[in-house]
Amino acid sequence: MKLDLSKKIINFLSQHQGQKFTARELAEWILRAFPDECEAKRIRSRATITTLDDDNALLQQIVAEIGSQRQRLQSRSPHLKTTEERPRKYYYTTQTDQAEIEEAESDRPITASDEHAIVRHSEHDLYSMLSAFLWAEYGIYSKRIDEKRSSNNRGTNGNKWLYPDVVAMEDLTTDWDPKIKACVQQHADRKTRLWSFEAKLLINRSNVRQTFFQAVSNSSWANFGYLVAAELEGSDTKRELQILSALHGIGFILLDPKTPVESQVLIPAKERTEIDWDTANRLVEENRDFRDFIEEITCFYQTGRTKPSDWGIIIED
Repeated sequence: MKLDLSKKIINFLSQHQGQKFTARELAEWILRAFPDECEAKRIRSRATITTLDDDNALLQQIVAEIGSQRQRLQSRSPHLKTTEERPRKYYYTTQTDQAEIEEAESDRPITASDEHAIVRHSEHDLYSMLSAFLWAEYGIYSKRIDEKRSSNNRGTNGNKWLYPDVVAMEDLTTDWDPKIKACVQQHADRKTRLWSFEAKLLINRSNVRQTFFQAVSNSSWANFGYLVAAELEGSDTKRELQILSALHGIGFILLDPKTPVESQVLIPAKERTEIDWDTANRLVEENRDFRDFIEEITCFYQTGRTKPSDWGIIIED
């Protein structure tokens, strides 16, 4: 009695369309749903080097087999997809990639009935998550740039892809001795690095290039530019991001909506040593939030003090 994992998993996921399960959760279901076949697998293992003496060993073996069969699963069912966070999640959907994007960005509410039910966030939800991660990981202050606070005096699409969603200032002087700070103040050397972030709910094959080049466009002024997403679908999508990043230097952050401080920098951004002040000036002219951001940086250079409580996103230490 052989345990056909791929067929069982495809059938199970097809009955729970849109719901996402880790390999461990699928393995736990296999143990509960097919005890006789699992026991037969355990008995067969006694003739091999890897003896599955207990339930935990059997569970770990099934988890490993699910992971190793990912490509086989997807070749048997084109509707089976995986996410790229760790742990990777498996799900079944008949939607096209574009339809998934539209569903993710829909305003229709969904009530979660269990831990595997679809939970829909808004893009606005991502800003505070990103802010929490930036503070925990880098100790940097971030600010929301609301495009609704723009002049839009250039007409429809005149400012398309101009504004990032979130900006941040990194204080390079945090650990400096006061005498060094005073010296650098006199020499007008750099004391900050500026960051730019474009946030998306879901990135897959249908929107990976568009969202990436949106981040390229609206981060051209900053030292670091990042594309951020709450979900990344498909290893080929991740590979495309890696190729584009190598060419253009934009990094990628995969947000963890449940625990934002455990989000992952999957692709580090390449630093630009100089700020593009011409582009920054355009942003200041068009958007009040960005003007406030530049004023805070000016205040920091003049006084050495940062005032994150004045910013759009507040992080408490």
